[in-house]
Amino acid sequence: MNTSIPTPNLWRAALALALVVLLGFGLLYSLVAAGAGRLLFPAQATGSLIERDGRVIGSALVAQPFADDRYFRPRPSAASYDAMALAGSNQARTNPDLRARIDAARAAVAAREGVTPAEVPGDLITASGSGIDPHLSPAAVRIQIARVARARGLPAGEVERLVAAHTEAPQFGVLGAPRINVLELNLALDASGAERTISP
Repeated sequence: MNTSIPTPNLWRAALALALVVLLGFGLLYSLVAAGAGRLLFPAQATGSLIERDGRVIGSALVAQPFADDRYFRPRPSAASYDAMALAGSNQARTNPDLRARIDAARAAVAAREGVTPAEVPGDLITASGSGIDPHLSPAAVRIQIARVARARGLPAGEVERLVAAHTEAPQFGVLGAPRINVLELNLALDASGAERTISP
């Protein structure tokens, strides 16, 4: 068994390695990465915040609840739209409680939008894995157009044009599916001259 005590040279080498690792990878690398992120992607590095009149009213990455008929509703949230409590429902598809909740949500959305339960898209009745997904499918937005237009006293065609203008194509033309950011769409509705506006 080797019971020799490490020499001062070994201690110096070990301490030097520890300092290089801690300062180089723990501090310097983090500062460089954060600085590069702010330089190359300034909006994303600060949370993709949306400001109006100098006030932050939300993030393009975080869904917000909307209850007023003048606004498009986002998909449900298992995290109560709390960015500090990201979560899905963690219920399996075979869970009877999940099925009952989805059936009740489907009936409620159908009644609210004046459509049949079979016409309700899945993303209006199921939560995303994060619980704060800010996007909806075009189908989930389209079935809300009539209600929003009626509540705002706007022609349905004007609302449809806003929806079309805010429909994001798949990335690079092939990745993902078309989607619409609900907060940005609702902000565009407010900018169109309707009565009610989003408060920060």
